[in-house]
Amino acid sequence: MTSITRLFDFPYFQLEHYNIQDALVTKYNGVWVKTSTEEYIAKANAVSRALVRMGVQKDDKIALISTNNRTEWNIMDIGILQTGAQTVPIYPTISEVDYEYILNHSGATYCFVSDAEVLQKVNLIKQNVPHFKEVFCFNEIEGCKNWRELLVLGEDQSNQEKVEERKNKVKTDDLATIIYTSGTTGIPKGVMLSHQNIVSNVFAGALRIPLEAGNNRTLSYLPVCHILERFYLYLCQYYGVSIYFGESLDKIGENLKEVKPNLITAVPRVIEKIFDKIYSKGLELKGPKKKLFFWAVDLGLRYKPYSANGWWYEFQLKIARKLIFSKWKEAVGNNLDLIACGSAALQPRLASIFGAAEIPIMEGYGLTETSPLVAINDLRNNGYKIGTVGKVIDKVEVKIADDGEILCKGPNVMMGYYKEEALTKEAIVDGYFHTGDIGEIDNEGFLKITDRKKEIFKTSGGKYISPQLLENTMKQSRFIEQIMVIGDGQKMPAAFIQPNFDFIKEWERLHGINIDKTHEEIISNPKVIERIQEEVDILNEKFGNWEKIKRFELTPDIWSIAGGHLTPTMKLKRKIVMDKYIDLFHKIYA
Repeated sequence: MTSITRLFDFPYFQLEHYNIQDALVTKYNGVWVKTSTEEYIAKANAVSRALVRMGVQKDDKIALISTNNRTEWNIMDIGILQTGAQTVPIYPTISEVDYEYILNHSGATYCFVSDAEVLQKVNLIKQNVPHFKEVFCFNEIEGCKNWRELLVLGEDQSNQEKVEERKNKVKTDDLATIIYTSGTTGIPKGVMLSHQNIVSNVFAGALRIPLEAGNNRTLSYLPVCHILERFYLYLCQYYGVSIYFGESLDKIGENLKEVKPNLITAVPRVIEKIFDKIYSKGLELKGPKKKLFFWAVDLGLRYKPYSANGWWYEFQLKIARKLIFSKWKEAVGNNLDLIACGSAALQPRLASIFGAAEIPIMEGYGLTETSPLVAINDLRNNGYKIGTVGKVIDKVEVKIADDGEILCKGPNVMMGYYKEEALTKEAIVDGYFHTGDIGEIDNEGFLKITDRKKEIFKTSGGKYISPQLLENTMKQSRFIEQIMVIGDGQKMPAAFIQPNFDFIKEWERLHGINIDKTHEEIISNPKVIERIQEEVDILNEKFGNWEKIKRFELTPDIWSIAGGHLTPTMKLKRKIVMDKYIDLFHKIYA
C-alpha cells in the first residue's frame, strides 16, 4: 500500500488505486495524446535513470521552463525529484535578465524548456551562468538537445536499483522545489518548499474540494510553474482525475468544449474575461431575447447560496437556469461543476452570477510561501460564503495581528527563502508566517481579505486608503479593464485606468458614435471620458468622501505581463505602472 509522504509518491498511489489510461493528455498537431499512469511512471523512472547516469546528485537543482502545461513537464518533475534533486520552475514570460538571476541564484545545472521562444531567451544568457551544463527542449528544435534523449539513455534499467536507493533516502521534510516569486517589486525570492509542505496541503485541500475519485477530468491551463496549479495537479493525481493540458489561454473556450472538464482552476482575470464574452453576446441580442438575457443577469447578480433569497427567487432562478444559464454551461463544456479560484480577489458579483448559473466558484486564499492553500470555500456543510475566501483548512492556524495582518502557522509554511536567512527571519516569527495581507475572520469563521499591507497608503490629510477595495469595485464597470489607485501622500485618491477597448468600440457602435480606430483616439474622445466618469461617480458612492476617486487618467496601451504592468499571476506591478505613467501622475496632481 503506497503511503504518500513525498511528491513522487502521487503517481504510484494513482497506479495502485486507479491506473487510468488518460492520466496526462496533451494536444500535439491537433490530436489529444494520452499517457497512462503506467507510462507516466515508466517514463519518469527512465528520466531518473538517465539523470543518475548524467551525474546528477542529491540536492542538485534543475530548471523547468514551459510556455504551456504539458505531459513532459510532469514526467520531468517526478523524474527529477526521485533522484533527490530539486526542481526550479520558472515563469516563461519573465525577462532574460530574470532568467539569468534565477539560474545563477539557484545554481541550476540543467534546464528543460518547451519551445524556441524560451530557448532563445536562455541562449542569450547561458554564457553568464557558469555552472550551467546543458539545455534540453521538449519540442524538436535544430541545434538543441531533445528531452527524449533522456528516455533513450534511461532505457537500460540496470541502474534502477540506484534510483530506488535515491528515492528511499528522500525524506518528507527534504527540500522539493524552489519557486521564485514573481513579486510586484524588487528581486525575485526563492521560496523553498519541502515535500511535506505540499503533500500536507494536498491532503487538506482534498477535504475541501469535492471530487469523485477516479471519474473526473480537468483542463489545466494556469502556469504550472505557479504553486496553485502545481498543487492542483498533485491533487488530481491523488484523486485519479484525468488531466488534459490546455493549449493556451487564447484557446480556453475551445478546449473547454472539447475536454468537457468537471473541475478547473482559475484566476479572477480569466473569469472576468469569460463573463465579458457572455455579456457581449447578450448585448447583440434583440427584442424579447435581449430582455430575457438581462433579466437573468440581474437575477444572477442577486444570487445567494443555500436558497437564502426565498422560494420566489428560487422559482425565478429555475426558469433562468433553463432558458439562459443552461447555455452558459454549454459554453464551458456542460460538465463544469466547480471552479477553484485564487491568486487575487474575485469580485463578489462574479461569484454570485456564476453560482446562479450552476457553475459555483470556490474562492480560496494562499501564497507561494504557504504551499499555497490557507483557506478555501466548500459548498458542503454551509462552508460557502460569497465575498470571503472560505474557512481555514485543517491543521493550519490563522490569527489576525493587531494591525490586521494575516499570520499563518502550519505544515504548509515554507522552509524559508533560499540563501536569504535575514528575509526568512523577517517573514517567519515564532513559527507564524507574516503574509503581508490584511484580513479579518467573521463570527462564522470565514476569512476575508481586504488588502495588501504594503499597498495601503495615507493621503496628505492622514486618511488611510485601501487601493484593492477601490480597484475591485471599479472593475465592476464594463468600461474599465484595469485600474490602479494612486495618491500616497497626496491630497486625494486618483487612478490610472486602462479602458476595455473592445467593449467601448461596441458601445460606440450601439450608440451611433463615430467608432474610434485607435486606442489614443478612444482615450481622448470626450464622450468616452464622460461615460467613464459616470461609471466612476456611481461606484464612488460605495465609499466615504475621503476614499472616492477624485480624478483619473486613461492609458492607451493594454496592461499585460509582456508589457511589464502585471506579474505572471495577473497582479499589478505598482511601481512599474507608476513609472510608466509618471507624466499622468504629475498631470493629475499638478
